[in-house]
Amino acid sequence: MISLISPKSLRSLGIVGMNRRNISFIGKHNKRSKYRLVDDKLLTKKIALEKGGIPVPELYGVVEYLFQINDFLKEIQQRESFVIKPVQGSGGKGILVVTGRDGEAFIKSSGTRIYNSDIRHHITNTLAGLYSLGGRNDRAMVEGLIDFDPLLKQYSHEGVPDIRVIVFKGVPLMAMMRCATHKSDGKANLHQGAVGVGLDIATGHCVSAVQNSVLVTEHPDTGAVFSKLRVPHWDRVIELAASCTALTGLGYIGADVVLDRKSGPMLLELNARPGLAIQVANQAGLIHRMDIAQEIIETTDDPVLRIQLAKSHFTSTSAI
Repeated sequence: MISLISPKSLRSLGIVGMNRRNISFIGKHNKRSKYRLVDDKLLTKKIALEKGGIPVPELYGVVEYLFQINDFLKEIQQRESFVIKPVQGSGGKGILVVTGRDGEAFIKSSGTRIYNSDIRHHITNTLAGLYSLGGRNDRAMVEGLIDFDPLLKQYSHEGVPDIRVIVFKGVPLMAMMRCATHKSDGKANLHQGAVGVGLDIATGHCVSAVQNSVLVTEHPDTGAVFSKLRVPHWDRVIELAASCTALTGLGYIGADVVLDRKSGPMLLELNARPGLAIQVANQAGLIHRMDIAQEIIETTDDPVLRIQLAKSHFTSTSAI
């Protein structure tokens, strides 16, 4: 458990802290003028589709103003499932997942029933900026629910698992799968109780798994054994994530990928300020990998070779 070892051991593991991340990783390699491309999820969708040819979840609509809510509520009466997100949200805040219907009720991923009044209240809060970066007025976007790959079903409970890949100038540094739990209310958010599963960059195999920074071997709700986990379509996942630095012009990003049953890997969103919990999930630090990535970048500008070299350098031995 990384959070309990000494500062000297943390340094030897190459663990990155918040200050170093902000100054040496984000501040040095991410131009502020480019932040809007990833902070605005609608804009991210647009450039992914138009510039990168990268598949994204289907967009059902956008609510910008309070007077549009009534029309939106009429429209969703025809839909069995959907996801409502703040366009400028962060950290998984303000995401409402509806997985089914029961008469006039909407069923959340946790099984809780909600109604039009609840959705109206949620969208009103979203527009007011309750969930957005800096508390700015926001918009609510409505997407189709991912029909996630059945091979991953046992590793996530009441929600869709996603894969976070940290990328530096086309070099994938570290990856994890975030697995929803009942405690996390079906959301892939580690701070709310989801499980973070460190993934080997070369193969997509599980390296280690943590919940609330404590090592675990099984999913707390399904009992699935994490040591058996290998992410399908792994090469495509890594290729998609690695392409996003060139796509956005940002040097250091977190790419969130989901696996759809029909479409395969899809880009969910990008983050110009990716968190550091991925190090705990992998039981490894980012500093040494950044040093190696710098060498890879100086060696070649071929995106395919950069990925191949990252796989050869960052392969891991399972800790489970």
